[in-house]
Amino acid sequence: MGKYFKYGWRLLLLQLTFGYNCLAQDITVHDILLSGNVRTRASIILRELSFRSGETFSRQELAVRLRDAEEQLINTSLFHTVAVHSVPFDSSSVNIIVDVRERWYIFPMIIFKPVDRNLNQWLVEKKGDMGRVNYGVKLSYNNMTGVNDKFRASFMTGYTRQISLSYNRFYFDRKMRWGIMGAIAFGKAHELNYNTVNDKQVFLKEDTYVRSFTNATIGLTYRKALHTRHSFGINFTSEVVSDTIVSLNPQYFHEGRNSIGFPTLFYSFDYLDLDYNSYPTQGYAARINFSKSGLNKTVDLWQFNVKGAAYYPINSRSFIQTSVYAGIKLPFRQPWFAQRFLGYGDVYLQGYEYYVIDGAAGGYIRTSLAQQLFSRTFPSPHIKKRLTGERIPFRIYGKVYLNGGYVYNPDPGNNTLSNKFLFSGGLGLDIITIYDLVVKLEWSFNQLGQNGLFLHPKSIF
Repeated sequence: MGKYFKYGWRLLLLQLTFGYNCLAQDITVHDILLSGNVRTRASIILRELSFRSGETFSRQELAVRLRDAEEQLINTSLFHTVAVHSVPFDSSSVNIIVDVRERWYIFPMIIFKPVDRNLNQWLVEKKGDMGRVNYGVKLSYNNMTGVNDKFRASFMTGYTRQISLSYNRFYFDRKMRWGIMGAIAFGKAHELNYNTVNDKQVFLKEDTYVRSFTNATIGLTYRKALHTRHSFGINFTSEVVSDTIVSLNPQYFHEGRNSIGFPTLFYSFDYLDLDYNSYPTQGYAARINFSKSGLNKTVDLWQFNVKGAAYYPINSRSFIQTSVYAGIKLPFRQPWFAQRFLGYGDVYLQGYEYYVIDGAAGGYIRTSLAQQLFSRTFPSPHIKKRLTGERIPFRIYGKVYLNGGYVYNPDPGNNTLSNKFLFSGGLGLDIITIYDLVVKLEWSFNQLGQNGLFLHPKSIF
């Protein structure tokens, strides 16, 4: 049913163009014509299409592939709008028109970012402490050379002093399958989370720096099909903490050490077949990660985790979403810095934003029902059309959701949320607008009897 809403109009157009008996006939793609791509190379656009000149399809299959082409191109994050349609060339073939409107790609930005795990923790628990904010400047340069490559450079000071550089190029070979990525960051901080007590992060802050670090990554990516990508490479981490940290938590690293350095070999597999990556309403996504950190007993960590998400449309305005996460760390007993599990990054349970749950194995399942409440586009100011496109989209979805999760910790200490089943639920609003911006406002309830309003960025999982 969901697919009909996506490509039904294309079938109607083909019927009106070629007659109502056209669905029984095959049609050949004569040529593919591109327009609107000023910076983006034609090869990048053609790479996302599941058809080529000279190929023959049933008209129904062609309608599906035209719809998929629009979704694939929008999901490159290169364009404000994409329109893919066919025009007759002769009685048995068509030309495919791909019309795009490019985004603005260069963004110098001011950094103002609380360092806490989420905005609620900073505003409520830390009282909006300005000393817990990183500020600085950042340059994001997307589509740097026209091949959807990305360059990032940032300088931060405040809570953490950090300089970071990264570059990601999806393709460097003629067949457009192999890519390269690299990143380096180094910095120091006056404050450090050195332990977890009562499922809360415990920090030490001093006038001198209590932590310094260097992190470097280089890797390759491989993408043969449209919906899958493989990534593998090596990361090197070097970190030094103050003697005070070691005295407070001798197992922060390993056996009273105050410094550590180790490589990590990693592999990941991504599968994305979604109508809109930033806020899907239909499709499937999965990510598998495997890594080995360290070469000796000082650091000996094997990690495996998998994420999955499925989106099932009920009709053109509502959908059901289910996401799962499962992970394991071996051996089970690790230094404290390697025990983080739920509550960090995008691996969390809604309703437990004020807590962290350390451990060695576990996971969660989250499900929600969403209904579109509002959808409009607004005209852009004339001087900003290059930046925002001809019109600015704005959508709002209402939703209800439920969560369940579990984390195994072989040595929980005085933390009580591990080794038990956790559940939560709530309702919220998701707001979607230009440049894939998604803001999630959620009122969550947990089994501890607590509730509150939480703000989250986008996450397909």
